[in-house]
Formats: sequence, structure tokens, C-alpha cells
Amino acid sequence: MAAQETVDHKYVYDFSEGNKDLKDLLGGKGANLAEMTNLGLPVPPGFTITTEACKAYLATGREPDGLAGQIEAHLESLERAMDKRLGDPQDPLLVSVRSGAKFSMPGMMETVLNVGLNDQSVVGLSAQAGGNDRFAWDSYRRLIQMFGKTVCEVPGEEFEHALDDIKRAKGTHNDLDLDADDLRGLVDAYKKIFVKHTGREFPQQPREQLDLAIRAVFESWNAERAVLYRRQERIPADLGTAVNVVTMVFGNLGPDSGTGVAFTRDPASGAQGIYGDYLANAQGEDVVAGIRNTVPLQELEQLDKSSYDELLGIMARLEEHYKDLCDIEFTIERGKLWMLQTRVGKRTAAAAFVIAGQLVDEGLIDLDEALHRVNGAQLAQLMFPRFQLDHDFQPVAKGIGASPGAASGKVVFTSARAVELAAEGESVILVRRETNPDDLNGMIAAQGILTSRGGKTSHAAVVARGMGKTCVSGADEIDVNVPAKRFTVAGQTVTEGDVVSIDGTTGKVYLGEVPVMPSEVVQYFEGSLDPAHIDNALVRAVHRIMTHADGKRRLAVRTNADTGADAARARRFGAEGIGLCRTEHMFLGDRRELVERLILARAEGEREAALAALLPLQRADFEEIFREMDGLPVTVRLIDPPLHEFLPPLEQLAVNVAVAQERGEDVAKEEALLAAVRRMHEENPMLGLRGVRLGLVIPGLFAMQVRAIAEAAVTCARGGRVAKPEIMVPLVGAVQELETVRAEAEKIIAEVVGDSGVEVLIGTMIEVPRAALTAGQIAEAAEFFSFGTNDLTQMGWGFSRDDVEGAFFWRYLELGIFGISPFESIDRDGVGRLVRIAAEEGRAARPGLKLGVCGEHGGDPDSVHFFHEVGLDYVSCSPFRVPVARLEAGRAVVETGGSDSR
Repeated sequence: MAAQETVDHKYVYDFSEGNKDLKDLLGGKGANLAEMTNLGLPVPPGFTITTEACKAYLATGREPDGLAGQIEAHLESLERAMDKRLGDPQDPLLVSVRSGAKFSMPGMMETVLNVGLNDQSVVGLSAQAGGNDRFAWDSYRRLIQMFGKTVCEVPGEEFEHALDDIKRAKGTHNDLDLDADDLRGLVDAYKKIFVKHTGREFPQQPREQLDLAIRAVFESWNAERAVLYRRQERIPADLGTAVNVVTMVFGNLGPDSGTGVAFTRDPASGAQGIYGDYLANAQGEDVVAGIRNTVPLQELEQLDKSSYDELLGIMARLEEHYKDLCDIEFTIERGKLWMLQTRVGKRTAAAAFVIAGQLVDEGLIDLDEALHRVNGAQLAQLMFPRFQLDHDFQPVAKGIGASPGAASGKVVFTSARAVELAAEGESVILVRRETNPDDLNGMIAAQGILTSRGGKTSHAAVVARGMGKTCVSGADEIDVNVPAKRFTVAGQTVTEGDVVSIDGTTGKVYLGEVPVMPSEVVQYFEGSLDPAHIDNALVRAVHRIMTHADGKRRLAVRTNADTGADAARARRFGAEGIGLCRTEHMFLGDRRELVERLILARAEGEREAALAALLPLQRADFEEIFREMDGLPVTVRLIDPPLHEFLPPLEQLAVNVAVAQERGEDVAKEEALLAAVRRMHEENPMLGLRGVRLGLVIPGLFAMQVRAIAEAAVTCARGGRVAKPEIMVPLVGAVQELETVRAEAEKIIAEVVGDSGVEVLIGTMIEVPRAALTAGQIAEAAEFFSFGTNDLTQMGWGFSRDDVEGAFFWRYLELGIFGISPFESIDRDGVGRLVRIAAEEGRAARPGLKLGVCGEHGGDPDSVHFFHEVGLDYVSCSPFRVPVARLEAGRAVVETGGSDSR
């Protein structure tokens, strides 16, 4: 029965059978081709092989039962509809075989055009095209090139060299100058390359071409560049790709034919208008690959007004239908417009906010949907600096601003070199004539990408926008010589290692490093720009969406701040308190000597004197922070790290003492310090004498800090300010530890606070797995929990945070053991479960228990959504990430179908 169900499983869908909501099954491309077909738009007929077929193939290494028969049936149906047969010698049906995953992965997987051509059908294709031999042989050479590279792994550069050789012999740089005889000779050259690398002749059976191309698309799901792209974009690895078999339409039939890409709005800025590229007498890959420089889409109006007008009508219809920016690929075949693809277009961070606001104004979406369509990663990108050009910087070239931003770095010409230098900590700019999918590693490593060819829809532009990388494309004044590792521009030569700067907004290229200035979005958050009185569409859109996010979110957003200056900046960024004030940072600098006195103290009087000297300094620190956070809660963590961290390293101190002794110097103090360091030395200090254990072992240490906090709060209260201190005891693993510290702290607080009206809460960090598992007990002694997810992750996984990222995380990511470092985004299944258990059991024991998180996970977009789901009251993060957390907290409500509960 199971075998029969497998055979009967539907793996192939005609375009008329699908719709845009079947992306899981048909992939994005197939679902949207089906949607356009259902809308009655001019889509070449075809069919889609499902992602389920791909997953079955990848799991077993062979096609699932029934797939071949279904492909045959749909191919026959297509042949009947077109009144042609695949590869027929007299009147051939030709098809393209294209990948299409649920999520757009531009250029990462495979496409093969002109499937069905062979030595006989190329003659029939020419006759079909009215004796256009040049077109037929151009189509055939493209098939051999794409099939060879994609299906049989023939090195693509060998085909490119052969093409360059023929153009050089012809005395031209332009493909269009090659005639039919030239292209016939190129086909012969390509066939020899194919035989050389595969050991067989180029396949002449059309159905064999089709089957092999389909398998190659399936297998491209696990190609290195596809895996890398999925990891970069956090796309799940188990989705698989669909395969679309589409009747070929030809843009390379002559000057009345062409191909292009269009956007319904500018994907770089969000501005409304007509945006895109067009290339006459070309096939689609010529535009995306940037092999020839395109013309702006507006020029199509002069070349073919009828097709241009029809295209604009379709663009408007698709945008209204999808209610979003649409990215459209089209071909014109002898004056007939064909739609080859549409999808919700990738856009820059700035465009995402601007377009969301525009669509609200146009009544296509509401503010909840606008909030859903932007994200914290985009907002963080908008907070990066931009070039400050009030100095004497003149551009040496200008291309197309394909992906905004400001980037400076050393020039490199290969992906491998970009990766190598970036690993050494260098900022690099990857310079290419045009990029291709094999450059993905280098594009990820580089600060920016500069190409001399291509436009806003080239591979470099599309991928850079998706990754948030600065990109300038089509800077054709630059002559790039990759083998020589140099480019020339404006009479100057730039070699590998020289520094250049690129502006992805204006498209301008500068020699040397250009200084940068704060972004307007940061200026808005800091209060120096009033969105109501500024002609800046981006700032207005950010203000509008952030205001809506603040109105929707349930989670409060605090900051991690240790100084008054940090607290003030975070408050301007929208922080609603401090979730983590690290007191150990207050013991650095000039205060190290006092800490040394405390450590070296042998007698009780010496220890008390050291603590007494520290008390007024701590009190002043807290007063400054409480003043800046007037009226907002401030969670102060008592000293957490081992005391030896405030002392010189053991090895360094031992050498210094030995050298001083050799010189006959007085080293009594240094010897005492060395003895103390040796006495306190631990094999694993992160699991040793730190946190609450310090407060229990060193008399008076926590008491001094509690007194400083309480006295600072009372001082602020008497000065007319409202201080809301929360004392947090770190590294608690058993309720008895907290009870002991709490008993002492309550006595001090009662003594200091008196009738001042100051209320001081006492709680703990949940950062030890045992604390999470006994949270019900600990809650009886705690008024709040703050999850220290950095240490909770470290102890939960058994990872040494300081060592593992460089030691082996790269391998774990490569093997898919996890998709992202658990120190970057919360591990929902493991560490997240500890958080969930502690939250539930803590509140069961103490209803109303305040819950927050103070690890850097508090500013990670995905983690914020998890903390919303678990029911925490607040997240806390670094000041710069506060706006990101505010936005994501609002999005979490919208995406879970909740409403304003603040």
C-alpha cells in the first residue's frame, strides 16, 4: 500500500494548477508563475516539479517512483499545447529548466536554457526564426555552455576564454558583432571543451538533456554556494527546491527582441517610479550576470512603446495584487511581451521602511502589516554611519548605486583573497568585472562590492541588497584586470591592497579612505532630528513604524549600561530602564589599587579600610546613573567576576618579580601580590570563586555595594529625583545562597532607607542550570529574575565562551549542528527550555514575579520573539540595540496575532 501511495503521489503541477500560496510545494518561482497564469498574464506554458520530489531525490539518490511518468505526461501535454515536440529537427520545442526554492536565492542554484537543441534541431530553430542562423547558433552555444557548467561541472572559465578568443580574432569586445559563422565555430569549440572534461560527446537526445538538467537543479540545492547562502540568510536546509520547466521564449532574435528586469519601486531607496534594466537582443542571463551593460528600463519606451505600455500595466497590476514591491523578469520576442517571473522583491533596509510607509498611505496594507514587513536587522543597518564628504574628496568613477551604505577597504580581486584578508581583520572591497554565484564567500567577507559591469539587477546588486552589503555596480570607467590584480581609472592604477571607498547610494567611487558621519536614523533616535519637520522619507517612515511598534509591544526594553553617559544615550534611544549595571566595571582604571588592597588584606581592619575607601566611589557611580534614569528601574548586579581578574596575569607578574629581583630592587609589594595571585589561581575560574560565592566568602564586599546603592538612591530621592534600584545577586545556584545574601542586604537597606520612600527590590540572575531547574524554590527569596543567557548558554552547552567560537564553531556551522552560534541567538530547544521552566515555576511560586533577560540575546531579533512568547516582562541589551529590541518586541505581538497589552 505504501509503495502504491508513493507511485500515485503528485510530483508535477501544470502552471494552471498552482497559486502563490503554494510556495512550500512549488517554490517561489513556480507558485508565482502559476499565480500570473491564473491572472491571465502572458506566461510561457510550462510545469513545476515539486520540492517534495527534490527532497525524495536528495534522500535516496534517485528519482522517486512515478516522477518520470508524470514528467512525460506533462511534457506531452505541453507539446500538444504548443503543437511542437521537444527537440524536433524541423520545428523544435525548447524549454528552460530553472530552480525555484520557497525563499529567493538569487543565482545560488542552477538554470539551463534552450534544452532540446542539438545538431539537427539547431537547423530547424533557424528555419523557425525565418532563417536567422545567428540566433540559432547563439542559442545552441548558450545551451552547451550552461549545460556543461551546470550539469557536468565543466569549468565555466574555459567557455569564457573560448568566447573571448573568438571576439579577439574578430577584433571586437561585443558579443553582438559575432555572426552566424563565428558562433558555429564557437559551438565546435564548446563541444571540444565538453568532451575534454566529460569524456563524452555533448548529448544529442533532448529527453536526456531534460532529465540530466532536472537532476542538476535538484543537486544544486546542496551546492556549496547554496549552503553558504542559506546559512547567511538563515534559510532552513530541509526545504528543497522545485524545478520549473518552461517553454522557451527568445530575447535574442534581433533588435525587436530583448530581455529585462523591472521593479515596481526603487529597491534601493523605495522611491516610486520606473526602475529596471533592459538589454536588446539578449537572453535573461545576460542581464543578471552583467555580461553586457544594460540600458534603463525607460529607454524601452523608445524601442518598443507597445510592449513598454503593456509592461507598465502589468507592473501596476502585480503590485496591487501582491500589495508589495514586485521584482519582474520579462522577455520580448519579436514585439511580444512574456512574463518569466515575479516575486516580492529584495530591497535595501531603507527601501523596506519607506515602501512599508508608502503602502500604508496608499491603503494597500495597515500599520500592523507594515511592522511585519521590516525587521531589526534592517533597522540596525540603517544605524551604520555614512560618508562625510565636506572634505576635498573627488570621485574617480561613478557607477550605479546598487545597495546603499558607505564602505572603505583594501582592494581585492578574488573571492579567496577577500576571505583571507577578512580573516586577518582587514576591511576589503571586492572588485570584479561582474560577480557570479561562486563569489559568494568573498561577498560575505567584504565590506563592499564594486563591479565595472551590470546594473541594479545584476547578480552583485541583488545578492548585496539581500545581505545588506554596500555595492556599486556598472562603474564602466573602471578597467578591471583580475589576473594582474589591478584596475585603472581616470589615468590612475589601483593595485591589490590599495584602499578605496564606495558609496552604495550615489554610486561614487573614491580613492583612499573617506571619513564617515552618523546616520540620520541615529540622529533621529538621539533627538537631533524632528521627524515632523524634516524632508526625509526614511526618517519619517522609521518614526512612524517605531511609534506603532512601541504601541503594540508588551515587552519593555531596558539597556545594559555601567556609566551615566551610556545610560543617557540609551534613554534617548528609548530604553525604559537599566536591566544590567555591571559593578565590576567600576573597579577598573585608577581604582585597581583599592581592589588590590582588598585582596591583599590579611587583617579585618585592612579589609574594612579598603572597603570604606571604595564605598564613596561606588555611591557616586550609582548616583550618576540614578540621576540619568530618573523614574526608571535600574538593576545593579553585585560584583560577579573572580577577583584575580583585577590583578596582573600570573605569568606576567612572575616575570616582573624575577626581573626586579635580578636587578636587586625592592619587590616586597610585588611578591605579596604574586603570592595572592597564586593563592587565588583557579584552573577554571568561570566556575570558581565568583558571583554570590564572593559575597559569601569575602566579608563586607556585598554589604559595601548594597550600602552604596541604597545611599545613592536616598540621596537622589532627597534631591527630588525618583530612584528605583533593583539589587541583583549573580550566579545563584541554590536558594540558600540568595537567602543568606538577602538577610544581610535587608538589614542594610532598612537602616539606610528609613522613611525616604525609596523601595529596593532584591532578585537574582538565573544563569546556572540548577537555578533554572529549582526556580520555584529560588522565587520564594527573589522579587525578580533576570536571565543571564550568556552564562546559561555557556553552562548549558558546556562551552567555554572565550574559546569555542574560534576553535570549532566554524565546523559546527558547516555540519549544520546549529545554524547560528547559540551565543548570538537563543537556543530555543535547550537553553530556551531552561528559561521557560524557570519562568513558569518561578511565577507559580511567586505570582507577579518580574522576569527579564540581560544577556546580549536581549537585542537579538529572533531571541526577542522567543522572550515575548515565554512571557518575560522586559529585555535588556546594549544601548545601540535598544531600537532594534523595541521594533522586534512590537513585531512579536503582530506576528503572534496579539494586540496592544501595555
